[in-house]
Amino acid sequence: MVTAANNQIREQSQPDRALNPLLGATLAELTTWVQQQGQPAYRGRQLHEWIYQKGVRHFSEISVFPKQWRSALTDVEIGRSNLHHRSVAPDGTVKYLLQLADGQIIETVGIPTEKRLTVCVSTQVGCPMACSFCATGKEGFSRNVARHEIIDQVLSVQEDFQRRVSHIVFMGMGEPLLNLDNVLPAIQSLNQDVGIGQRNMTLSTVGIPGRILDLAQHQLQITLAVSLHASNQVLREQLIPSAHRYPLKDLLAECRAYVQATSRRVTFEYILLAGVNDLPEQAAELAQMLRGFQSHVNLIPYNPIREADYQRPASRRIQAFANVLKQQQIAVSVRFSRGLEADAACGQLRASKLRR
Repeated sequence: MVTAANNQIREQSQPDRALNPLLGATLAELTTWVQQQGQPAYRGRQLHEWIYQKGVRHFSEISVFPKQWRSALTDVEIGRSNLHHRSVAPDGTVKYLLQLADGQIIETVGIPTEKRLTVCVSTQVGCPMACSFCATGKEGFSRNVARHEIIDQVLSVQEDFQRRVSHIVFMGMGEPLLNLDNVLPAIQSLNQDVGIGQRNMTLSTVGIPGRILDLAQHQLQITLAVSLHASNQVLREQLIPSAHRYPLKDLLAECRAYVQATSRRVTFEYILLAGVNDLPEQAAELAQMLRGFQSHVNLIPYNPIREADYQRPASRRIQAFANVLKQQQIAVSVRFSRGLEADAACGQLRASKLRR
């Protein structure tokens, strides 16, 4: 369902100028653009199909267009990235290093199952949040990822797997709420142009003051996943340096307001670190904090990185933590990340690892 707020996102995100790159433009915008080039309106639909359905990479490759017109517009960019490196884990998960137009590199992950293909999308080059357990945070921050660069990640995975992407998780490199100017219009394009349902999209955040309420105003049908990783403020500040500016009580208050405004359940992500945040009493503290909340807790056993000394808890500790939450009537599940062997699992993404 497209709301007036959703349409406003798209209108504000597309300035009145020549569309370059073309990726991210709507059918209406592409139609207007081709007419400005002296072409009939129906070529807008052809261009839309070749960009979003056929995944064309260069304007000159659109064979249904007159050769003379294609030759005259060699400077028009579609907005596709180049594959820098590709690695495959034993479970079939594929990690891609994509090189952007300015030479920057981001990571994207394709996660296949029999019935779905999920893409883990990056929204920033690096990440400024510097979470102690995350490889991306060790890389520092370079810049936000542009709208067309977000969409391109999905098209690149779709092209490589030769099957349609069904789900998107904004859980790659970066903090999505620090790049809403590009993330919001990218969500709209992935929904309306690529054809992926918003209910099949999840946006993950550690929490930025005021931004969850900003997101709520757009009335999207996506799932909001908030990374807690601690049951109290003191521990959370140790794990997530930015947390000192955003107390848990304020974060949870904003999450409650989000639920009330959108009628959408919030997922809370909790990476389990052995001997740090996996104790039964910490599970009880977490349950107390979330009691009465329309939410779901997603427990994620830690995925090791060489830059940190944390360890994954034993299976019995993981189950014991989950059992405490269940006993307190908190909805909970345990997610073992895919792509561990290819360093493509949650918290393992680092663009510099295979730069060459």
